[in-house]
Amino acid sequence: MEESTQFAALRAAAENGPGVQFDGLYVHAGDDDYDRDGGYTFGTPEGERSNLSESEFHAAAEEYDEYVSNWYFWTHVVGGSKLKGGVDVGENRHHRRNFLRWLELADQMQHDVPGRYEALRGGLTHEWGELQITATLGEEGHRVYEIRHEDDANTPTDELETYTDPLDIRELVKYDERGQYRPLKTAPTLQTGWVLTDLDQRQMFDAVDDVVYPATVVNWNLERHGELDVNHWEETIERQSGIYGVIETWNRGDGHEHVDWVAESCCDDSQCLKRREWEYDEETELDADGGDGVFPCREPCSLVIAASRKWTRLEGEETQTYEFELTESEKEQIEDIIDAVADGRADDIREADIYEGANRYRTRFLRAKRFDDDGNLSGTPTQVDAHESHEGDDGDSNDAHDDEEYDDD
Repeated sequence: MEESTQFAALRAAAENGPGVQFDGLYVHAGDDDYDRDGGYTFGTPEGERSNLSESEFHAAAEEYDEYVSNWYFWTHVVGGSKLKGGVDVGENRHHRRNFLRWLELADQMQHDVPGRYEALRGGLTHEWGELQITATLGEEGHRVYEIRHEDDANTPTDELETYTDPLDIRELVKYDERGQYRPLKTAPTLQTGWVLTDLDQRQMFDAVDDVVYPATVVNWNLERHGELDVNHWEETIERQSGIYGVIETWNRGDGHEHVDWVAESCCDDSQCLKRREWEYDEETELDADGGDGVFPCREPCSLVIAASRKWTRLEGEETQTYEFELTESEKEQIEDIIDAVADGRADDIREADIYEGANRYRTRFLRAKRFDDDGNLSGTPTQVDAHESHEGDDGDSNDAHDDEEYDDD
């Protein structure tokens, strides 16, 4: 324990004000608290010593240095605590502090600091989206953090690309394994093969809540304390203006099945790691599953809004009846192709997987057999309503940007 810093801070806290009561540590100076004698009082769950001289107080602090360094870390390094009747408590809205305590099970092991320290020496690990975050014990009770992709959990660190500054992975998290841009930062498409090491508590928080998954910790913490502001579909759509104002016309009083389709398309765990908390409106829940993510989604994001604008126009088209000639296997193959594209599996189907309906060669064979020279299935042209806009006439092509981000707070 650093006498010049941690012990000096502890002694000052004991002598000034109501003292210290934090994670099992009790410290007080004087005789005006709970009818104790004068001198210093030093207590832990293992016992209490009172009427101590300064040297005895110092000796007790050295004997129970883990309690002292733990108190110092949370109150002087992390901060965000305040005194209420002599008790140090974390403020609900100090998101970083609450996240750090969750990572090391501090609230579950609040009064067992030695047990928590022992666990930290071996590393306490949590998953956050696709991230694996490990907290370990550093010098003088400070914490050290490591972040990597969960799929690299068992990969030796020296086999991974190592970074020590969260800003260094800003470009890395913009692209998936195939080098394609990730417009949705909470999509389950993070690259593997990297690790952030030797992070202090602030660097770790910035990496998670700013660089990789913006505002996810903030919303998670607000939800834990019942303070998350959820904006449902109806109220979110009512706020849209300009080119997105058209979405409101999709709500025609015919139920909310269309919003279920949107949620199933965009908000499934396979597409977004957030847990959807917004519904159609405050009284009407959606049938689509909200997902199991650890951090919540409080309102339809920009991706949902942008996609809904296009779907609003497409759903305005009248249905037509078409007649195609397909074999049983060809019909099933078309269904396989749609499933593979929708689930993001198309690129994973190898050229040798000829039994897969979405196999490239089988798909090319189907096109050669069933498409005419103009690209019409079974030679049947698409019937275009004269009142409907053609693809691209609504300005969608001008709004499409490969590098547009769709994440919201």
